[in-house]
Amino acid sequence: MIREKRIVSTQRRQWKCVESRVDSQRLYYGRFILSPLMKGQGDTIGIAMRRILLGEIEGTCITRAKFDKIPHEYSTIVGIKESIHEILMNLKEVVLRSNLYGTQDASICFNGPGYVTAKDILKPPSVEVIDNTQHIAKITEAINLSIELQIERKQGYRIKTLNNIQEGSYTLDAVFMPVRNVNHSIHSYGNGNEQQEILVLEIWTNGSLTPKEALYEASRNLIDLFIPFLHAEEEDDYNYENRKHRLALDKLRKNEKERPGKYMFLDQFELPPRIYNCLRRADIYTVEDLVLTPIEDLMEIEGFRVEDIDVIIKRIRPPSGN
Repeated sequence: MIREKRIVSTQRRQWKCVESRVDSQRLYYGRFILSPLMKGQGDTIGIAMRRILLGEIEGTCITRAKFDKIPHEYSTIVGIKESIHEILMNLKEVVLRSNLYGTQDASICFNGPGYVTAKDILKPPSVEVIDNTQHIAKITEAINLSIELQIERKQGYRIKTLNNIQEGSYTLDAVFMPVRNVNHSIHSYGNGNEQQEILVLEIWTNGSLTPKEALYEASRNLIDLFIPFLHAEEEDDYNYENRKHRLALDKLRKNEKERPGKYMFLDQFELPPRIYNCLRRADIYTVEDLVLTPIEDLMEIEGFRVEDIDVIIKRIRPPSGN
């Protein structure tokens, strides 16, 4: 039970986790409260947080599977109980956790007979299987099952398309949404003009991250949406900054031999997560990608700010004197 008196005795707004449990490897639950809030603020925050939690938290999925000499998705293999389609559906249910960006490869190579499960996936060190017991296939004879897999980390979901299917290689419907469900409710107290609210937020996740981790990430994403309003500048100042950063990027382009290797990945420079994520969403992964991107295109990246270029330049600029 929520003890309202202790929480609202101070006017400083604060949040607290009041319940946290693990129902299974694939179902985590957390309940959080935020108070005190003015009347109406509970819905403002709750609706926005629910939208971000359900749609903008990154998740990791298997997005493609490739089999040798398989003519179509509904083929069967002698010695394997499941059809290729059923194996693909089982792979879709595998829950992964990772800190990777972009696409990475994995595979399954299993000698039967026996049961193939998620623990048999040969994956990069940056990828973790949440539930190793997830069934993939049952092999009834002494044959080998070999599958090449593609793993990605993104937001939202992606529906497979027919024009993306190659012989023996099949895309999977990918749901990059680790948050399964979110509820918010408002509890009011006080009288008249003194009425205040407590926001209660319930979060269920698939086990690839905890509800608290999801709440932190959603909060950062929501803050990033409003940061541009806090950095409004006069047009002249903006143009000055634009010219200054354009010159800095031009210098990196011209001094190719003196700057870090052009094929170095940006994640090696420990950029702030927000800036790195902005560049990644624009498919900018290397120093070469960055310096060849016009500053106008950089400014069109959602959440990217002109002052971020200063941060990037300082991280990747060669030591002075070069």
